[in-house]
Amino acid sequence: MRKGLSAFNVVSIALGLAFLYLPIAILVIYSFNASRLVTVWGGWSTRWYVELLHDGAMLEAAWNSLRIAALSATAATVLGTLAAVVLVRSGRFIGRTAFAGMVYAPLVMPEVITGLSLLLLFVAINADRGFWTVVIAHTTVTASFVTVVVQSRLVSFDRSLEEAAMDLGCPPLKTFMVVTLPLIFPAVAAGWMLAFTLSFDDLVIASFSTGPGATTLPMRIYSEVRLGVKPEINAICTVMIVVVALGVTGAALFAKRAELRAAREANAAA
Repeated sequence: MRKGLSAFNVVSIALGLAFLYLPIAILVIYSFNASRLVTVWGGWSTRWYVELLHDGAMLEAAWNSLRIAALSATAATVLGTLAAVVLVRSGRFIGRTAFAGMVYAPLVMPEVITGLSLLLLFVAINADRGFWTVVIAHTTVTASFVTVVVQSRLVSFDRSLEEAAMDLGCPPLKTFMVVTLPLIFPAVAAGWMLAFTLSFDDLVIASFSTGPGATTLPMRIYSEVRLGVKPEINAICTVMIVVVALGVTGAALFAKRAELRAAREANAAA
């Protein structure tokens, strides 16, 4: 007989969800506050979203964040996928432990240390800090996360499909492109989305690696909040939440469709 959730479990889940999402719900509600004072409710209004459209500095920072996140996520996906393939398919080789340690190091390294290290590197090579140094810094950090996601898919991958393709004369590179990559594409897409999200809301590493004219949206919001929370901040944060939620939902639906299509093709080939 199937049992439902106990009262204790229901209360625990409700408290957990409230702890996670109540602050976000309050922020979203107050983004529609008509009052200029963020702590005083003055009725419902979309005034601050309209004001946001006329804030050139905030829009420029948002555009910078979107471009940096898209470029760094794409580069991190390529590098992370290649690293995952090497770790899963190359077996034991000299230096494998050191290579794996270097790949996973950014996962556990404090962001302050990573940001300071990148700053010293850019100064040492006399690189002008700006848009591209932030892209490089975010690529360095997020590639590790992509490696973990893609590696988990490759470990459970059925290699008989690759072996069948190569037995029929398909070169290794073409086998990877036409057989392996389409089957692991849901994990690759999930890795790209994860890297995009991490880059989009990063503050610490961007603060160390950026320069004049490359202010990101989290940096802009942080500088504004230091002078006091304005209603426009609640509005732009709500927009960020909606964009990230839509992106995550879209990526999940895309990955689910790709998995179903791959399963149908595998069953048809069997």
